[in-house]
Amino acid sequence: MPGSARRREDAYEHDLQVQAIRPEIEARGGTLTEIDWRDPIEAFNGFDLILIGTPWDYQDDEAEFLGKLDDLEFAGITVCNSSDMVRWNARKTYLRDLEARGIAMIPTLWIEKASVADIDAALYAFGCETVVAKRQVGAGAEGQTIHHMGQTAPNWHMLHPAMIQPYLPQIASDGEYSFIFVDGQFSHALRKRPAKGDYRVQSLYGGTEETITPSDVDIGFAQAVIDAIPFETPLYARIDMVRGDGNDLLLMEAELIEPFLYPEQGPELGPRMANAIAKRIQIA
Repeated sequence: MPGSARRREDAYEHDLQVQAIRPEIEARGGTLTEIDWRDPIEAFNGFDLILIGTPWDYQDDEAEFLGKLDDLEFAGITVCNSSDMVRWNARKTYLRDLEARGIAMIPTLWIEKASVADIDAALYAFGCETVVAKRQVGAGAEGQTIHHMGQTAPNWHMLHPAMIQPYLPQIASDGEYSFIFVDGQFSHALRKRPAKGDYRVQSLYGGTEETITPSDVDIGFAQAVIDAIPFETPLYARIDMVRGDGNDLLLMEAELIEPFLYPEQGPELGPRMANAIAKRIQIA
């Protein structure tokens, strides 16, 4: 949060998002106030809607975070995205639900407590030389590790429930594609590339992004993910995808909790978000 003693290097993303949305909310007669999600429930009194922004540490206290959202909704405050949707999206096993609904995604091995034996099993199952292990509950690539055949330390393990996927070299050569949706409608898209020698596309690790004009086919792939979400239409969503061997897009993540929505690449993000918020307040 602004002014925090523990402000992250990528906190400017929070600032950019607030700067895009706040003037549009104010132009419609509203106000936008920043609150730490860990503040007592009384701090949220008097608000019509709580917009989840950048609770980048929620995975460290998942139960407390989800409980806070439940308490807010029980108090009659609209939360976007809803606590039910966030609870589902917080654990990456949601990807299995989307796959069952016909969404193509990267092959994944799901493990409760991963060890080097699981890395070896994944390398064999996927027929590849490199895999990436991720936390099932995680954000911003925190806790991710990359493993090359025969190079994992014998005592390596991941205490958290894990997911293991083949590393796709397309991420380095072609990049990762992000599609931003507001109220279920496509807003803008961009391509993100990792820094040389890295595989993570987040700015915190040196990743860069560029605005793109996606084809109707690519937008259709991303829209299919939005349509497959088994809840109400999300106020905001970022669909992260990568090209498979056949050039079709594969789902990496459907970010419905605290995604950066890249306002610099989408100058209409502020008005679109403000309109969607206004509609929900009127309905609530």
